[in-house]
Amino acid sequence: MYRFAILRRNLGIALAVGLAFSGSTAFAQEDAEDEDLHYQEDIDYNHDGVVDEGDLARAAQNPVGDLISLPFQNNMNFDVGPADRTQNILNIQPVWPIGISKNWNLITRTILPVISQPAPGSDRTFGLGDLNFTGFFSPKMPGKVIWGVGPALVFPTATDDVLGSEKFSIGPSFVALTMPGSWVIGALASNVWSVAGDDERADVNSFLVQYFVNYNYPSGWYLTSAPIITSNWEADSGEKWTVPFGGGIGKVFRIGRQPMNVNTQVFYNVKTPTNGARWQWRFQIQLLFPK
Repeated sequence: MYRFAILRRNLGIALAVGLAFSGSTAFAQEDAEDEDLHYQEDIDYNHDGVVDEGDLARAAQNPVGDLISLPFQNNMNFDVGPADRTQNILNIQPVWPIGISKNWNLITRTILPVISQPAPGSDRTFGLGDLNFTGFFSPKMPGKVIWGVGPALVFPTATDDVLGSEKFSIGPSFVALTMPGSWVIGALASNVWSVAGDDERADVNSFLVQYFVNYNYPSGWYLTSAPIITSNWEADSGEKWTVPFGGGIGKVFRIGRQPMNVNTQVFYNVKTPTNGARWQWRFQIQLLFPK
């Protein structure tokens, strides 16, 4: 009962933060509703008013673009732990852009992980992990370099102590990218530190950087590489870094009039802590809601 009480409290905090962001931007949205929310590069529509698949793929690859989306990203991590078992993490990660003024947007990105964690023997622990929220403040009319900066917050919403840190953490996050021709190239980085939570658990000082390189074809097919590199600064020397290398392929298409973005990537971890995963397979289905 104690854990569920903590979970309800933390979900309440997360909801309050979301409502605060929404409330603070309500009047700004009314002023901006007749304007384009965010700069788009050469977005074309066919005679039925439908966005071209190639342009939609480029828009979906922009982390601070004018595109509401709902990705479901599944990550299978192989050879985890001393028994070389498989960990599965499904990230539910809605993206919602909000116009807060004539010149600025707030791009909200939330990640709620659903985790199947291998335990000793044949047992598993299944439940929610810690909720991650990032808010990028980004100019509506950027130059050749598109960028955003804002806070990254981690809420201790894990339903089991092995699935999360039991700490509330906060820190800065930054993203920058460029979109020359058929390419979308950039990187996203953040670092969070724990500021509250269970005093018996280890402090959090965690770094993340994700570079992304995409080459797009007019038909909506694209090649992609978007590994997530992490470091736990609190870990012992030689146990800090996870460094994957790899890539894959994706396609934007429609089911009826609903645009979808599907991609798959495979990574090999050239650097990983003891008992960390050696391989990762990522498969993502993303619902796209262009204006």
